Amino acid sequence: MKKSNMARSALVLMLTLGLAACSGDKKKEASQSLVRVNGEEITVLQLNEELGRTPPQATPEAQAAARKQVLEALVDRQLLLNEAAANKLDRDPKVMQAIERAKAQILAQAYLQERVAKAAQPTKSEIDDYFVKHPEFFTQRKSFDMQQLVIATKDFSDPLRAVIDNAKSLDEVAVWLDAKKVQYARNQVTRTTADLPPQLVTKLQDMKKGQLFVIKENDRSLLVGLYDIKDSPVTAEAAVPQIEQYLRNQKNQETAKAELARLRSIAKLEYLNKADGEKDKAAAAAPVAAPVTSTATDSASKADNMARGVAGLK
Repeated sequence: MKKSNMARSALVLMLTLGLAACSGDKKKEASQSLVRVNGEEITVLQLNEELGRTPPQATPEAQAAARKQVLEALVDRQLLLNEAAANKLDRDPKVMQAIERAKAQILAQAYLQERVAKAAQPTKSEIDDYFVKHPEFFTQRKSFDMQQLVIATKDFSDPLRAVIDNAKSLDEVAVWLDAKKVQYARNQVTRTTADLPPQLVTKLQDMKKGQLFVIKENDRSLLVGLYDIKDSPVTAEAAVPQIEQYLRNQKNQETAKAELARLRSIAKLEYLNKADGEKDKAAAAAPVAAPVTSTATDSASKADNMARGVAGLK
């Protein structure tokens, strides 16, 4: 299959999966129609909606190509929709349930997004206060240059641990891995105190250059060598966008959690199974995930990864 056809097929699949929540009985204005597929019209509004979900293109040529690809994917989707209706798949109980589920999710998400949009934005004083109270992220930020050998956790054996304990460098470990025919990948990364969990930052700052340690991440393990620690301060001006985004996400989560608590407090909830009611109390106490897509930095994901099973610090 040609690369363009594969990309189009993937796009059709994504559009089709989104169809359950987006399809309806809206009348399409003829002046807005771009294509008729067996009498069914595809409109400018549909095209613009789908284009809004795709990454922005840098050049007019790329934009035109993306528009053409999305339009053809909409045509393919309509053909599939027509056949699905002809085969009465819209009456299949599982399909109907999936459509209702998608509809419920979209409406619930839309409501939370509306409430979150009304949340107060971080003020300058809040941003300044966060900057002052967290020097480790900004004025006293440090960067750590590290080299890694990435292996499958299943290959992390006691003999390998013994080699790491006695090795003076990752190269010595790599030689042993090569001799034992253990597969690994080599990486070089730089992380800052803003990227890592505090407990790991504390340990790294107490370590000597060249010291080795291990981080286990589920099915893979990182054999890490610390090669340099450098001061990497961030000015208040440069920190504003990051702090503002963090505080905005925090306010969004608090707003969503408060709104769900309010709705629960005024709702009449009747659990027919007593055990379900008990579980609900535990669930209500759990933190609420952010209700909207954010543009937070990679720091959180990096910190989560580095925080998983930090082990064997020497």
